Parts: sequence; structure tokens; C-alpha cells
Amino acid sequence: MIADVVPTPTWYLVLAAVLFGIGAVGVLVRRNPLVLFMCIELMLNAVNLSFVALSRKLGDIGGQTAVFFVLVVAAAEVVVGLGIIVSIIRRRPGATADDLATLKG
Repeated sequence: MIADVVPTPTWYLVLAAVLFGIGAVGVLVRRNPLVLFMCIELMLNAVNLSFVALSRKLGDIGGQTAVFFVLVVAAAEVVVGLGIIVSIIRRRPGATADDLATLKG
């Protein structure tokens, strides 16, 4: 019979580190603006996971409160950032992250 496996906060922290690493590699390697945007969101969610895991382990609600504010800021970022990226890609279908440097004003 298989024993019940209970995930500890360490498991969640390791998962958060792996997700953050995948997001960081995606930001460094990929040049598509949409993929970069998704990798940044993946990194934000990895940090949120670590906040919640540590908040649960320490019995403090401060980490979960921080996650709430991070999610609010991430939602606003998605609305504005995705709108800008989609409008740029509509004008230039083959645009890369390097081409976006021409937006400097």
C-alpha cells in the first residue's frame, strides 16, 4: 500500500524555483515580445507561489496579502502591456524585442 504523501512547503519552494528558472531562461533566450511577456508572468507567479508557501509555513497572512497586491499589479500590467504588444505586432508582424527599442522617445 502506498503511504499518503503530504507536500511540504519545501516542495512548493522547489517548484517555484524551477518555474522562476524557466521564466528567466525564456526572457534571456526568446525574442518574441509575447513569449517574453508570458515568461515574465511565469516569473511573477513563481514568486507568488513562494510567498504563499512561506506564509503558510510561518502562519502569517502577510505573504498572502503581498500576493494579492502582486496579482492586482500583474493584472494591470497585462491589460496595458498586452495591448501595446498586440498593437505593435499588428503593425509589424515580424517584430522582435530588439525592434521594440525603436520606441524610445
